[in-house]
Amino acid sequence: MAIISVQNATPVSLKFLTFQSIQIPMGLVLAFGTGIGLIGMAVLQPLWGLAGSRQSNSRFEDDAEFFVDDEDF
Repeated sequence: MAIISVQNATPVSLKFLTFQSIQIPMGLVLAFGTGIGLIGMAVLQPLWGLAGSRQSNSRFEDDAEFFVDDEDF
């Protein structure tokens, strides 16, 4: 990441709809984008884990009924 940022020092201006940013180095844009992605995934991953645990618990309960051992000892 550091090598790519240093090699891309050309100033760029970002445009979104009618909004336009100031000119900043492309390496800085890459660093901000990577940081926002890391923080976003750190926030969303526990939420996905909570949603998955609700589904997986009911699935394991169904599996427990399926694997009942009915042999007489």
